[in-house]
Amino acid sequence: MGMSEGNGMSGKSFSWMSFVPVTIVTVLFISQIAVGVYLLPDVSQIDVLAYVGVGLYVVSGLVFGGLPVFEFRKKGGVKSGESYIHTTQVVDTGIYSIVRHPQYVTFMLWAVAGMLLFQHWIVVLLGVPIFPLTYIDLIKADNDAIKTFGDEYRDYMKRVPRANFLLGILRYLRQRRK
Repeated sequence: MGMSEGNGMSGKSFSWMSFVPVTIVTVLFISQIAVGVYLLPDVSQIDVLAYVGVGLYVVSGLVFGGLPVFEFRKKGGVKSGESYIHTTQVVDTGIYSIVRHPQYVTFMLWAVAGMLLFQHWIVVLLGVPIFPLTYIDLIKADNDAIKTFGDEYRDYMKRVPRANFLLGILRYLRQRRK
């Protein structure tokens, strides 16, 4: 990806509006967990869905949340002592060869995980807005990366899906066969 995983800090102008979607997403995500853990402990559940939810939290956190840190550090030209988000080149290897914004995918998968784990309409209601709000941030992250990396990032956008990791896996496998 680019210089920042959509954090609005691309070195240009600062705007509080760039932080509104991610802030709301964070509040909704924390609310899902708080409601599920503290207010709904006695909700009857379909156990297998709850286990899938826990698995989704763990796997998506490790794969889509954790791998980008290592990939940015390894291939992103991050200066010593700086945060991994301060890449100086487009990273299109590893997890970034499958999806352009893996950490945002984590937010969306965690919203689904919460719904599966807690299985209550309030948790679903809290989780649904996470998708369009995250998508707003995804578009902003792409625009920021285009400003930073130009045509190189536009080319990357043509090859790798924004957040559809299933399509990304299919494209990756198809490319490896060639």
